[in-house]
Amino acid sequence: MAFSKVFADLEIGDHAAMTRRVTADDLYVFAHVSGNLNPANLPATDRACDDGTAPAPSMWLGSLFSAVLGNLLPGPGTVYRAQSLTFLSRAHVGDVLTVTVRVSEKTPPDQVSLRTQILRGAEVLVDGLAVISPPAQAIAYRDPGLPELTVALHRHAARLQAACAPLPPLPTAVVAPEDDSSLLGPMEARDAGLIAPILLGNETKIRTIAAGLGLDLTGIEIIDLPSHDAAAARGVALVHEGRVGAVMKGALHTDELLRHVVKSQGGLRVGRRISHVFVMDVPHLSDLLLVTDAAINIAPTLEDKVDITQNAIDLALALGIRLPKVGILSAVEVVNPKIQSTLDAAALSKMADRGQIRGGLVDGPLAMDNAISLSAAKTKGIVSLVAGRADVLVAPGLEAGNILAKELTYAAQAEGAGIVLGAKVPVLLTSRADDAAARLFSCVVAVLFEAWLRTGTSAVPPPARA
Repeated sequence: MAFSKVFADLEIGDHAAMTRRVTADDLYVFAHVSGNLNPANLPATDRACDDGTAPAPSMWLGSLFSAVLGNLLPGPGTVYRAQSLTFLSRAHVGDVLTVTVRVSEKTPPDQVSLRTQILRGAEVLVDGLAVISPPAQAIAYRDPGLPELTVALHRHAARLQAACAPLPPLPTAVVAPEDDSSLLGPMEARDAGLIAPILLGNETKIRTIAAGLGLDLTGIEIIDLPSHDAAAARGVALVHEGRVGAVMKGALHTDELLRHVVKSQGGLRVGRRISHVFVMDVPHLSDLLLVTDAAINIAPTLEDKVDITQNAIDLALALGIRLPKVGILSAVEVVNPKIQSTLDAAALSKMADRGQIRGGLVDGPLAMDNAISLSAAKTKGIVSLVAGRADVLVAPGLEAGNILAKELTYAAQAEGAGIVLGAKVPVLLTSRADDAAARLFSCVVAVLFEAWLRTGTSAVPPPARA
């Protein structure tokens, strides 16, 4: 425990210092607190880590002196009276700074002047003079335990979208884009060069919504159809005609679209079990997280789970995850004959060992905590290359998978893309409640997966590491 110094305790030459690394999150938090939205001081969001390109706002640097004065010298109870600042150079994201204060003058009864400087190595970035009043009596310093802050940046979504830049727009049948978000999403994807949409549905309604949103539909083909069922059927037919390479769900029920995707005659089946994957960009996780199946297979059998797992591994490979680590989820991390999901998990793990599931590392059963938390896995004594590091989570059933995906979206501020795999082409399957950003992200995932199917290689470079 440390104590602050009163006026009598301070001597000319007393000094204190702290070090601080400039992070991208610092810049975002300062922008929110100050209201200064100058883009020159905000890092690009398509980078996976700090790369030193963004300069810190000068007044953010100036605010660092208050931490030394208020915590170290004189310490708690200090009152700021004045501060002069001269900014000699800029600090950037990634810089390690030394913030120093040194007592230069005492003016009774309670005024103290301190030389204030911020250095990067030996270079002085900021020079100034602080005038303060120390506390009237010594106060004990304790860590107040401030609440943690999470900056909800979706860096992975931006990184994946950047990887789509050299790829051609993917011709996409958009089925029933008959509300704001289901039309705005594909139009934003069109404007970003991701897809070339063909709109299927009630043309009058589509044009009315576009006019209300200020969207320009010039050059976009619209096929007027009398019902959602007819629009879904036409979307699947366009795949067989070779006119589109993806189908996107709009403002219709999932079963209305999937009825035509999975039908035995004229559908899009290719021999593997069709399944759904949510690709989640969770702000506080360092990597993407894939969740399957949360939308199609209600109570999958072991045989179904083989295809569900393989589909997810294939998508992970397409998204640049070089050796996907797959956690097969259950309520516990040990095999219990009374819990079927633990038996399925053990079987899937062994099947992967024997080459029946390819391209990734598969382990289970794993509970949710020890699937994504290394500390939880270590605490429970789990020795595994997957535990605590899972890129893919295979849920025991649709209910668990759907709850997990929605919890990540609404409680953890994740951005989620939804895609159906195992069909002839990717099917973009988002919730009717999803916003345009989620639909745009789904287009990004579909473009990258289609490119992987076509070329056998991922268009996504490995993520940079901080």
